Amino acid sequence: MKPVQVVALTLLSVVAIGAQVLRLGKCPQPAVQANFDANRYIGKWYEIHKLPTSFQKGQCATANYTLLSPGVIEVLNTELLDNGTVNAIVGSAKVKDPAEPAKLEVSFNNSPPGPYWVLSTDYDGHSLVYGCTDYGLFRVELSWILSRKPTLSKETLEKLHAILYSVGVSLTDAPTSAQRTVRQGTQ
Repeated sequence: MKPVQVVALTLLSVVAIGAQVLRLGKCPQPAVQANFDANRYIGKWYEIHKLPTSFQKGQCATANYTLLSPGVIEVLNTELLDNGTVNAIVGSAKVKDPAEPAKLEVSFNNSPPGPYWVLSTDYDGHSLVYGCTDYGLFRVELSWILSRKPTLSKETLEKLHAILYSVGVSLTDAPTSAQRTVRQGTQ
């Protein structure tokens, strides 16, 4: 197969699976939260900022995590759709390697698991999540900044953006949940 065909097939494959943020090159391997404690992580988190996704179209998104057993967390994601209905989906996150408990794999509706890496959390205020999957010459990236409250300080947001930027990820073009809400006139 010619290199042009490989690139074309790779791009078509990524588009077919509903690519999120497509970038050239392999996934970075950022450091994750040291001594991650799932017991402290469970509970409700509000989406503050994210990279665009094809599967998450609403606003006012939340994630509620419940510990099912050691290394297994139930995930309940909700969002408010433009038509006023609430969309919800249940999945599970599992620790891939007990030596790195901040590296989880999450799946919904029998989908293949995807990486859910907690890069930073203070458990009571913020969480920075990153996921990346390699597809040949390209990678697909996901990232969320979460908060225990519907808002997050500018200083914390800048700190979390800096962590992502240090591994080559930029959220500057992605609107925050608050910006989407203000544009919709619901705040």
